Order: sequence, then structure tokens, then C-alpha cells
Amino acid sequence: MSPVHPLDEATTARAVIDGNGTLIHWNEGARRLLGHTPREVEGRPAAELLAPGSTVPLPGGDGDRRHAVLSLRHRDGRVLSVWLLAHRRAGGGGWLVLTPVGGREPRTPDDPLARAFLAQAPCAMAVYDERLRLYGFNDAMAEVIGIPEERLRGLRPSEIGSRETGEPLEREMAEVLASGRGRAVETYARAGGEERAHHWLARIAPLTDTHGRVIGVCVAAHDFTEQYRARERLQLVNEASVRVGTTLDVTRTAQELADVCVPALADFVSVDLLDPPENGDEYRVGPPAAPVTLRRAAHRSVNPGNPEAVVAPGDVDVYPVSSPQADSLIVGRPLVAPNANGTLEEWLSWDGPRGEHVREHGVHTTMSVPVRARGRTLGVVVLSRFRRPDPFTADDILLAEEVTARAAVCIDNARRFSRERQTALALQRSLLPQSLPRTAALEAASRYLPAARAGVGGDWFDVIPLSGMRVAMVVGDVIGNGIQASATMGRLRTAVRTLADIDLAPDELLTHLDDLVVRLSAEAGAEGITGEVGATCVYAVYDPVSRRCTLASAGHPPPVVLPPDGPPRQIDMPPGPALGLGGLPFESAELDLPEGTVLALYTDGLLESRDRDVDAGLRLFCQALQESSRNLEGAAHAILKALLPAGGAPDDVALLLARTQGLAPSDVATWAIPADPALVAPIRKQVADQLETWALTAATFTAELVVSELVTNAIRYGEPPIRLRLIHDAETLICEVSDSSHTAPHLRRAKTFDEGGRGLLLVAQLTQRWGSRHTPEGKTIWAELSLLGED
Repeated sequence: MSPVHPLDEATTARAVIDGNGTLIHWNEGARRLLGHTPREVEGRPAAELLAPGSTVPLPGGDGDRRHAVLSLRHRDGRVLSVWLLAHRRAGGGGWLVLTPVGGREPRTPDDPLARAFLAQAPCAMAVYDERLRLYGFNDAMAEVIGIPEERLRGLRPSEIGSRETGEPLEREMAEVLASGRGRAVETYARAGGEERAHHWLARIAPLTDTHGRVIGVCVAAHDFTEQYRARERLQLVNEASVRVGTTLDVTRTAQELADVCVPALADFVSVDLLDPPENGDEYRVGPPAAPVTLRRAAHRSVNPGNPEAVVAPGDVDVYPVSSPQADSLIVGRPLVAPNANGTLEEWLSWDGPRGEHVREHGVHTTMSVPVRARGRTLGVVVLSRFRRPDPFTADDILLAEEVTARAAVCIDNARRFSRERQTALALQRSLLPQSLPRTAALEAASRYLPAARAGVGGDWFDVIPLSGMRVAMVVGDVIGNGIQASATMGRLRTAVRTLADIDLAPDELLTHLDDLVVRLSAEAGAEGITGEVGATCVYAVYDPVSRRCTLASAGHPPPVVLPPDGPPRQIDMPPGPALGLGGLPFESAELDLPEGTVLALYTDGLLESRDRDVDAGLRLFCQALQESSRNLEGAAHAILKALLPAGGAPDDVALLLARTQGLAPSDVATWAIPADPALVAPIRKQVADQLETWALTAATFTAELVVSELVTNAIRYGEPPIRLRLIHDAETLICEVSDSSHTAPHLRRAKTFDEGGRGLLLVAQLTQRWGSRHTPEGKTIWAELSLLGED
């Protein structure tokens, strides 16, 4: 039935035959032609309408169209020779058979020039009347359709062409007929007698009489297959440049290559890559040697589930000489089978099961394209066709080469990035603390997670034991990523530990660290390294005796504190400039931390997300910390789970949790020391008594010697007031002597006959470590004695 003139059916005899040869539809035009009514023929075999002894099929035309002259039986017994045109119905379920019945003879132009123009015009042209029935067409159009004009005259476009092409064209022609305005339509159809379809540009123009009335339409068909394919190739190359290489992940990039090529270039595509050389070496220059071991990186099929795949993604297969993969890698160019040198069967003879699998799915042609970038072979892409009937052309080969070459660079970039990322990650993990020290001041837990897809950054954390049972905590973030950022992180972490060992206050430590970053940035610029060196950092020192914490920040997010009896909150502290700006001051903040307080230091990658703002992230952080703070390891896990997406963090994340502990007043003893050398002996007696009270008598002898030397030095070289303090926990006894002098002591080598100069040397020999720190009031000399193994 016409999509435009559904009532204009009688001028065309139409019948529908199902797949079993039964007539299921018979229209009025068919009744006019053969006299049979629909009731008489519908439901009966179509073969009954053939004249006795006639078994002629419909031989002419292409796979979906047949035409022939058949002898048909009229209702009154006559035998009519009728030309029939048959179209295969959608889905292959039978045929639509038709022929023009006519109602009037078609007009023919009287002007010889008009006849010559219509017949000899270089492009295919056809003229349709006001009912959109064919008036006539020229020789060029006859070649396109493949059926003589006299056979088709009087049929509509929907009857001449298939349903997929004829009906849309008829609608467009009806629009031109109604509006009087021409238009251009693109369509895809086979020319007469050809297996490959062409792309056509149909220009439809109205035809008017002398009074301006539209009396028909003219259709001029232009074969623009080459232009269409060139446009399609350009579109595919452009699409490949946009869709391939969206990430720096080798597997994802290989999958993107397969996705782009299906179905635009092939029905099944597989991407197999060589495994990276060991020890981070480069791929070899030149072709690999056979047999070639390849790992399946990706594949894609027009069919769901990729049933054509023989190898699963991630699996390894070995390809010998004569296989498509090995042959194309060895010669270094695309190979197509079948070709002049052999068939597809011969090319797959090396693997019987694989060849059987290919035959089972109807693969009729395949193309193998090497994946090469920067002169090195990375793998191979195999493209196969089974749904598309046409083989690969020379243009298809060039297109596959172009798309593969673009993807190869992306794969190589991803491979190089992965290698650098693994190197940076290994360096990063080697520079971070392998375990946190056990201290009497706090219990700590930490986490470090590299970015899931971006380069490894320079986030770091540390816990540093200080003198006097104090402990320093630091979390920092180096700007940038990659090996350079990891190396910079290692230098900064080492610098922080060195500066912490001389007991600098947090603001002073950040000042020195800022100077170092400025120098590193200047060195990087002098060496031609792009990008300036910069970092953010927060440094905190906690004293378990006073239960006070001193913090300073260099452009870093403030820590979160969870008191034992209150909700979590972000610490209000001066933000400070980022490290590397140079010359700007840093400020410290002090706060009391009752025993059991949890202090959380972190980098900005934990809170920042494209799906929420920082305030929302902070709320989630505080909620997760409060709900799981009983166990710090569990709390660290809960915080990361609440804040980070399932696919991994978009940026590096460092998290340090610390629960404060306090020393009992009974574990600390303090004495004011008069500046009188004669009182050193009574002081030693007081120390011995205190150690007996603490049940540490095994350490009395060593402690008396150390205290005697430190107090004597303070009386002799220091300035009053002088103070002695003993602190102990289960493992360590600390002796501290403070005075008002800012002059730091130092070890010196005493000569044989010198009467002094051996005090600090003796202290160094008797203790596990010793040192001095400056305070606002002067200095403190301290020494630590190990209690492990003491009775």
C-alpha cells in the first residue's frame, strides 16, 4: 500500500505470499488483472495461479528483488503472460508481488529535443505524474534500476523500490508535489545487477504546466558513493581522535579502538598487545620474531557477548608464522585475507579449532593491522567481516591504518604513563613510613592512596618522636605528580625530619622548609624542568606532659579534632602561605588536647570531589570519624569508604589519625637546682630515691651519672634558674636539665691530660640518645635511657 495514496490501489496488482508459498493478501488491482476475488485466493497456494505446466520461478534481479514474465491463469480460464516484480518482505518472511495494471496510456513528449534530453541526460532521471506514478525515465536511470522502463511505467516509488528505500522516497516526493519546492534526499540502494549498494543523492524538483500548476515531479539521482565514503572515512578518523585515548589506561584505550571500528569498519575487532619488556625497557625496534606471544587487550562485536572471540581479555595466546597476527607483524603492514596469494581457509590452517570457529560465524574476510608507534611494534588489530557482505577495499585498508596509527600513539602514551606511574608509586611508597613509631604520647593510624587514574602525586605523612616524650605529626602535599613530585616529597620529608630533630617550633620549621622549597624551585628552573616546585603542609607537636598541641600550616587544610566529650570540628588556625612563595611569615596556634582526643590530618584529595562541595565532604568526614573513632584503623577505613568513590580517588590521599595519651603526674618529677656545685651529691640522692619510688632501681647507677654530668654542666656553663626533670614510661627514662642560657653544648675530644671535657662524651656513651632544644626561656639538655631489659 502506498504511504501517500492509500486509496490509489486499483492501478497496481499487488499480492503478498508468505514464506510457505501461501497467498495472504490480494488487492483490487490483482482482481482486475486475473478476475479472482480475495476470498477465492487468499489462504491458498500461490502456485495454483500459474498456468498448467508452468513452474517458472522469478529469476531476475538481486537478492531482495526478482522480476520475470510468468504465465498466469485468469478466472475465466484464459492464460495471461504477465510481467511480475517481487520484493522480499522485511525479515525474509515471503514476498510482495506486483505489476502495473494501468488505467490509461502514459503520455510521451512530442518535442524531439525533450525526448533526447530525457533519454541522453548524463545523470539518472525519472519523471512521475501528479499521482506519483512513473511517467518515464532515461537510459541512465534504467541502468540504475535494472528493469526496462516499459515494465515499470505506472508504478509508484514505493512499488519500484524496497520498503526501506521506496517508501521514504515517495514521502519526500509527495512533500515536493504539495509544496512546489524542491529538495535533496540521500538514500542507500543497489543499482541493477550489482551486489554492492551505492549511496545516492536524489534531487527532487516539481514540474509545472504553463499556468504554474504542479503536475508532477522529476527525480535526478547522482551516485555520490565515493564522496560519501570519503566523508564516512573522515568522520571515522575524527571520531577516533575524539573517542580513543580519553584516559591514560592501556586496556581502556585498546577497548576504545575496538569500539570505534565496530560497526563502522568491521563486524568484529580484536586488539592484541605485546607484554611490556621486563625491567621497564623499551619495546624493540623492528618486527618481532615468530612465534609471537600476544595478550588480548580488548575486542568488540556487533553481536552481544562477543561470540566470535576465541581468546578472553587478559589471556595470552601464541601465534606462529602463517597466522594473521604474526604475518602482519613480521612484514610490518596490513594484510587482508582472502587475497591473490591465498584464501582465508589457508591463512587459518595453523589453528584448526580457530578456523572452525571462524567458519561457524560466517567470517568471510579479515584484515590484520600492526599497532606501531614511534618506530616500535606494540601489537596487532584484527578486523573481521561476516554481517557486511563486501570485502575490505584499498580505502578500508588506508582507513584502518590511519585509525590504528592514531590509537597506537595513545596506547604508547598510556603504556609510558603506566610505567612512569608504577615507578613513581614504587618510589612514593619507599619514601613513606613503612610503619608508625610507637610512642607514649599517642596512638596513630595512617592511609595513603594514589590517584586511581592520574599520575602519582607527592602526598606524604609522618610521625616523628621528639625529646621529652613529645611527638610531631606532619601531613603534606607536593604540587604536581609523577616521579618529580615523588622525589620532591622525599626531599621534603627528609628535611622535616632533620628540622624536627633540632626541636624547632612549628612556625620556625615551616619557615626553613619554605626556604628549601624556594631553592628547589630555583634549581628546577635552572635545569630546565617545567613547572615550579611547591607544596602545602601542616606540622603539629603534641606534649603528653602538658597535653598541649602546637600547630602551624602552610596553605594546608586545617586538621579535624574530635574531643572525647564533644563533636568533631575543624581547628581554627592561621592558614599560612603555601611552601615556595618565600618571605611570608607563618603563625602557630596552641590548643589543649585532653587525653583521648583524636586528631585527624589529611590532604585535600580526601575532601575534594566533582560530585559535592568541600563543606559537604567535611561533614561526611566528621560523621565517619565520630561514628568509628573507637578504633583508629577502622576509622581510617570508614573515612575513606565514606568520602572516596568506588572507582578510586581522583587525587592522591594521605590520612593520619592520632589519639592523644597523657603522662600521669606521678610519672614526672621536677626539681629546682641551686647554682652550687656542692649540691650535686644531694641531687643524685634525690634522683635515686625517685627511681626507687618508680621501681626503676636497675637504672639508678646510670641515671645518677647522667644527672650528675648534666647538672654540673648547667651549673658551670649555664645561667640560673636551673631545673631538673625526670620523665618515664614503660620503656624509657628521660633526664632533662634546663637553664636560661641559649648557648648550645657540643661534644669535643678531650686530650690525655685535660681535666674536663669528657662529660657529654660520657653521657653519649651511657644513653641511647641525647640532645638539646631551645626554648623561649633558654635551652634544655636531655638524655634518654632505655629501660628494656632492666630488672
